[in-house]
Amino acid sequence: MKTLRDAKIGETVAVKKLHGEGAVKRRLMDMGITKGIDVYVRKVAPLGDPVEVTVRGYELSIRKADAEMIEVG
Repeated sequence: MKTLRDAKIGETVAVKKLHGEGAVKRRLMDMGITKGIDVYVRKVAPLGDPVEVTVRGYELSIRKADAEMIEVG
């Protein structure tokens, strides 16, 4: 299983599935990360946290723990 955390800088990936429960999953969906959406990885901080991505035309920073809950393909 490949997660958003495993995606390389400059790569565009499609969201396959959101893992996680309740409020965490809801928060990701509220940020626009839903099944089938393309996510472009813009930057990764030196220690890997956070990951900066472009989703639905806007920039978003996601914590490493949250990025690991997003299955991509």
